[in-house]
Formats: sequence, C-alpha cells, structure tokens
Amino acid sequence: PIRLREGAFHVANRLYGITMTPRPDLPTYHPEVKAFEVKDADGSHLGVFYTDYHPRPGKRVGAWSSRFRGQKVIDGKNIRPVVVNVCNFSRPAGDEPALLSLDEVETLFHEFGHALHSLLAQVPYQGLAGTPRDFVELPSQIMENWALEPEVLKGYAKHWKTNEPIPAALVEKIRKSERYGQGFATVEYAAAAYLDMNWHTLAEPKVEDATAFENASLAKIGLIPEIVSRYRSPYFQHIFGPGGGYSAGYYSYLWSEVLDADAFEAFREKGIFDKATATSFRRNILEKGGTAEAMSLYKAFRGREPVVEPLLVRRGLAPEPAAPAN
Repeated sequence: PIRLREGAFHVANRLYGITMTPRPDLPTYHPEVKAFEVKDADGSHLGVFYTDYHPRPGKRVGAWSSRFRGQKVIDGKNIRPVVVNVCNFSRPAGDEPALLSLDEVETLFHEFGHALHSLLAQVPYQGLAGTPRDFVELPSQIMENWALEPEVLKGYAKHWKTNEPIPAALVEKIRKSERYGQGFATVEYAAAAYLDMNWHTLAEPKVEDATAFENASLAKIGLIPEIVSRYRSPYFQHIFGPGGGYSAGYYSYLWSEVLDADAFEAFREKGIFDKATATSFRRNILEKGGTAEAMSLYKAFRGREPVVEPLLVRRGLAPEPAAPAN
C-alpha cells in the first residue's frame, strides 16, 4: 500500500500544505510499523503519525485510528499528538506487490481522515479533542471522496507491471456500481435506526414481547415486507451489546454521510483542492474538536446547515443536477 499511502499524503499536502516525513529513527512497537513526522506548511511540528497496515498473528482484525497521545495545551505549551492508523490490508504475494481492493483503498483514505482530525487538532484541553458520535465520521468519510477523483487516481492507481494509469472507463463503471441496490440498503439501514430510537425513547420499561415491539415500530414507518430491518433486537449489538456505544445513535452512520456528501459539494463547487475551502474545513472542523456545538462548526464551514440532496445524488436516489447554462 505504499503508493496508495503516498497518494493520501499528497491529497493532505495539496489541501492543507502539510508534509509527512519518514522517521525510521523513531521507536515502533513492531518492525512493520512506519513512523512519519507531520509538519505544517511553515515547517512547524504538528505531530507523529504511525502506519500499521498488514495482518499478523495476534493482531486484531479490522481498521481503526487511535491516539497514543492526544493534542492538548499544558502551561501554555501546545503538546502535539501521536497518532496511529491500523489496518489489515492484503499482503504482498511472492514477487507481486500488495494489490489492494477498492474497499481497502477507501479504508486507507477513511482512517487517514480520522488521523488528520487528530493531527490537526488545536484545542485547549484534551477532553475537548473528541466530537459527538454523529459528527466524528465527517472528517474520515469526506476523505474517501478524493480516492476516486481523476486528479488523485493518476498519482497512485497505476498497473503494477505496465505503470499505466487506471482507465477512465473502468473508474466510471466503479462509480455506477456503487449505486446498485442503494434503495434497499438505505431503507434497510433507516429501519434499523428507527428501531434503535424507538427502543431508547421508551418512557418506562414495559415491553414484554420484543417481536411485537419491533413489528409495531416498523409498521409506524410503513416498512414494506420485501425489506426487513438490518438487525433484530436480540442481536443488535450496536445498541445493546457491551461497548456498542450507538444507543439512540445508530442513525449516526447515515447522518455522517449526509454531512460528508454536502461538505464535499463545497469542494466540487470551488475545486477539489481549492485552498480557501480546505482552509475553512481545517479551521472550522478539523482543528476545533468538541470546542463548540457540532452544527455550529458545520455552519461556520458551509455557511448553512447541511442538505440531503448531495447524498441522494451520490446513491442514485435523485437525478444529477443540471449543468448551469452558459
């Protein structure tokens, strides 16, 4: 994933002017872990970033971003963060390099978005570095948008033997395939979000029959029999399981998509690497953490509250807007 990693670093550089310099002299917890010093456009130190990309015995599956040390200010000194992205990408096979799937590409950009949120933080107290559950995925999900942009693809998406860039026709097929089944997927997810909210807005614990409660909950939204809720209550671990953390908040995934689709439209309107837009996103979103109410932060960036239309267009549930007349 080296070429892909460099592609993500290049996006961050063009957006925010930051650089990622390899620091092989820094200690790591495993030989495969790579360390980078993150510097701002003026050369000032922003933090340290570690990447841990391949599976190995004893390593947890999945992908995530963590902080060994969060940003904070102590006695007037700005303590900079130490951040890690952990993934489980395909390993190289024989003489072939690691050839990543599209899902793995989006995962690297996603987790790197979380890392940027931590690395660019400028908050007075470490306790304010976090954000609400329904806002925290905005910085990560918006980064996925750059992964398939032609300007970015030509830098990293090249055939490992011929070095030819990925054909535009193939990219268009990928984009179209992402819209397949989105009607079903959207309704299935929304049904589960409504079910979660209905459970957690009960005033008194009187429910005795979970199935009857579910049926009544889903009937209220007119769910058709061809589509069922993504989860049934006995195994809805996001909202009931230990450590799930999404009680009355399962809607967060879809709401974060509304935010990231609408926010990326701001970049499309001005240019995907427009400096003023990127600076506004950095100053109003990435640096602020939880120092203000999330909607206030978003409005400071976008100039208004988010709208759902960009997400509907992305999912193929609404037509593309007409091009402006000359």
